[in-house]
Amino acid sequence: MIGKLTGQIDSVEDNMLILDVNGVGYLVFASPRTLSSVPAKGEVCTLFIDTHVREDHFHLYGFIDKAEQSWFRLLTTVQGVGAKVALALFGVAAPDKLQVAIMAQDKAVITLADGVGPKLATRILSELKDKVGTLSTSDFTPQAGSSTQGAAVNIAQGDCSENAKLDEDAVSALINLGYGRADAFSAVMRVRANDNASGDLQGIIKQALKELSS
Repeated sequence: MIGKLTGQIDSVEDNMLILDVNGVGYLVFASPRTLSSVPAKGEVCTLFIDTHVREDHFHLYGFIDKAEQSWFRLLTTVQGVGAKVALALFGVAAPDKLQVAIMAQDKAVITLADGVGPKLATRILSELKDKVGTLSTSDFTPQAGSSTQGAAVNIAQGDCSENAKLDEDAVSALINLGYGRADAFSAVMRVRANDNASGDLQGIIKQALKELSS
């Protein structure tokens, strides 16, 4: 199996690239995020690789960083999410944004990806909501066992505790102000992570608005 490739960029197409490694051109499928991050033709690039071997094909999938690779592996555990759909999801949300969308149960973000309808989006949100907090991303990742992770899980699962209700009410208020659910959720979680929550709804909303405007 191939775990990593380093070579020169030979060409880049809509959903794949060719990486020249010592004169051998490897065709590597990749997400829009990875394809937009690789250097220009002729320059050296390293990609993390997942190898998929099937009866009728041998495909290489490349990732610009380990976070995207880990998320690809997690996404493809969901029934109905193949490699093509997983890569398409990275085209609408980087791993950090995807994590927030899943924790916030924001179906609108997930259905932006090609091949993801409402039914599949619901399955992705349902199956991954308890797993995403353990994955590292390039930005917001609540640590296992932290109060921030607990707050995130409480909102996603509809916890009726006082703090969880405050957080959900704050998210709802921000949505009513025109913010997307994932953005509102992320802002409230950052308030919790920074220990800026005052304990009352208006205080949480005020601090979250500061996060959204920064």
